[in-house]
Amino acid sequence: MKRLSIYLGTICLLGTLCSCTNFSQGQEIGSVSMKSGTTELDSEIEGKVDSLLSLMTLEEKIGQMNQYSGFWDVTGPKPEGGSEAKKYEDLRKGLVGSMLNVTGAKEVLEVQKIAVEETRLGIPLLIGFDVVHGFKTVSPIPLAESASWDMEAIKRSAEVAAKEAAVSGINWTFAPMVDITRDARWGRVMEGAGEDPFLGSAIAKARVTGFQGDDLTSPYTIAACAKHFAAYGFAESGRDYNTVDVGTSTLYNIVFPPFLAAKEAGVRTFMNSFNEINGVPATGNAWLQREILKGKWDFNGFMVSDWGSINEMISHGQAENGKYAAERAIIAGSDMDMESYHYLNYLAELVKEGKVNEDLLDDAVRRILRVKFELGLFENPYQYSDPSVENEVVGSQEIQDAVLDMAKKSIVLLKNEKRLLPLKRSGQNIVVIGALASDKTSPLGNWRTGAENGTAVSLLEGLQQYQGNTITYVKGPAFVDGEISFPKQLQINETKTSGMIEAVNAAKKADIVLVALGEHGMQTGEGRSQVDIGLPKLQQQLLEEVYKANPNVVLVLHNGRPVAIPWAAEHIPSILEVWQLGTQSGHAIAQVLYGDYNPSGKLPMTFPKAVGQVPIYYNHKSTGRPNEPAPGEVFWSHYTDMDNDPLFPFGHGLSYTQFEYQDLKVEVDPSQVLVSFELKNIGGLDGKEVVQVYIQDVFASITRPVKELKGFELVSLKAGESKTLNFILTDKELGFYNNQGEFFVEPGDFKVFVGGSSNTVLESEFNLAQQLR
Repeated sequence: MKRLSIYLGTICLLGTLCSCTNFSQGQEIGSVSMKSGTTELDSEIEGKVDSLLSLMTLEEKIGQMNQYSGFWDVTGPKPEGGSEAKKYEDLRKGLVGSMLNVTGAKEVLEVQKIAVEETRLGIPLLIGFDVVHGFKTVSPIPLAESASWDMEAIKRSAEVAAKEAAVSGINWTFAPMVDITRDARWGRVMEGAGEDPFLGSAIAKARVTGFQGDDLTSPYTIAACAKHFAAYGFAESGRDYNTVDVGTSTLYNIVFPPFLAAKEAGVRTFMNSFNEINGVPATGNAWLQREILKGKWDFNGFMVSDWGSINEMISHGQAENGKYAAERAIIAGSDMDMESYHYLNYLAELVKEGKVNEDLLDDAVRRILRVKFELGLFENPYQYSDPSVENEVVGSQEIQDAVLDMAKKSIVLLKNEKRLLPLKRSGQNIVVIGALASDKTSPLGNWRTGAENGTAVSLLEGLQQYQGNTITYVKGPAFVDGEISFPKQLQINETKTSGMIEAVNAAKKADIVLVALGEHGMQTGEGRSQVDIGLPKLQQQLLEEVYKANPNVVLVLHNGRPVAIPWAAEHIPSILEVWQLGTQSGHAIAQVLYGDYNPSGKLPMTFPKAVGQVPIYYNHKSTGRPNEPAPGEVFWSHYTDMDNDPLFPFGHGLSYTQFEYQDLKVEVDPSQVLVSFELKNIGGLDGKEVVQVYIQDVFASITRPVKELKGFELVSLKAGESKTLNFILTDKELGFYNNQGEFFVEPGDFKVFVGGSSNTVLESEFNLAQQLR
């Protein structure tokens, strides 16, 4: 620590003397417009950043822009020879600014000591990791959390994830993913908040706030990263890494809002995306990174590339080699290179050749150092590296309770005819069928790289906590063939029917049959796009055979994306969407099945009837021929073999009680529009309802969707209780962006809709004679 103390003293002195280069708004550097992002900056930190920057050599600056993945057993002997030895030596030379995939307090301490005590300037490392929905203890996948529509619960989930990760040495997460997507084929739907920008923006804010708290120097908070900038969720055909081609109206009104919400919530880093947009890979896209993010939005954190994405500009066909890729990326505004090595290999040469202005490097390094100071790493670089604290916090009861609460709130009751749910407490013979019912790994979902396989509470284990009924388990046909391991592709069993007859025979003797089907946790995630989003054929066969034997079936649906299950939706009386719920999965599902928790989740993404409807989403445009003109005519926007309606609409979700909406009123005054209505619990149980308010701008200079979510609230009502609810619509809710990115409100006719899903039950109209004040 001696080197660090001397160094900090030097910074404090130089902070008052050094006059390093600062960029003013609109200053031109090369061919791009630079903006410093000086909004709400801490002057003391800025002084220290400038002072440190003045001490750095060109190579040390480039080192801060270089991120390596973990490369050797850091608690063992130093590596000898090969790429691992080179990375080790680069670390000792101060040529590494960040590392990822090094976890554990002891391990992080070792690499941080090298950076702080063996390099010339002793600059601490950022330690990054994909803390996407928990670390060792896992919350539901983000799409499932989004189904809660509960911002406090989502924020709390991020808080405990940050705490568990921070005590394990991590100070930076590559989350939240705030990409809006409308395509269930895309594997990464599980990692985001679904299809709606209003809901997605609220969730982005909640997750950023949860990860970062209100004090980044706290040993229990970590820096967040809004990813992937931008439009990654619109990959053509739902195929991961594919080309994106969207208009500016979609960018400004659908894609950008959650990113802007994350920025306004104070997110400290952004990550660019793998896709190209408008013919330019995002990593080399100056319009996205310089003009929008760092310019119009005045973002003062830093941009990190996605894994190897600078190198991928060669495959995109925009850079002929690594050197040119590095040039394009830094000019465009990519501040840190994750695992392509091109900054380290080529930036110094590019600066010396005059192809890259060193001011660009200074801007990038200033942004990176700023975040390190904000995290308190210079004051105590080892605050994330105490094994005794790690042992006390990881897996603690506090964290287990939080992820269980989140899991219960994420479950969506899709259908409940015959009122099979909730289950009776005693006297029932319940047969549980399906390999997923006993699986202790699949419920963890994908992107849970800190968790160990087999650590989830299975559905069967959760049910065994209830002793009043007779529970019989029959596994049925195996789900997967071969080993389940990342990053290998999962092999689904499609041929081995062993166990089918036993399952059907058991169903014949049951009062209720719980059938656990859907997707394995490793079927969704990065690189796991699918053209078939229905049940695998053996599962579908099992479901149909069980239903023939006993129609009292509850389908417990495990999945990481919207699935097309039209047969089940028509025939199975009760369907419970349980997603992949994480460590406490089985307990959460059992508590909902037995009614200890009344489900209140709502779908954050539309479920199609068939993959041919995809992309399908509620906030579509009307088209010029939206409705069937007359029976038998064909010249209107439709399919000839299926209707246009979804299987389950956005916002759908039932309860064990029932809610009634009535008495919608709309009042317009010069500053706002007040929407009020009455919600009543007309069922026999206490429950919660996510009430939803939508609008339509009927005629506009740029066509608007048929419906847009503009308000929601999670309301608790006792049986028989009613409540008057009020929503205020302002310019923020009533306006939209034009194709130049200008936000405005057009006076005219509007419709307002209210209900428990996007299939709303109440409707009214109002007129804005002029823009609100």
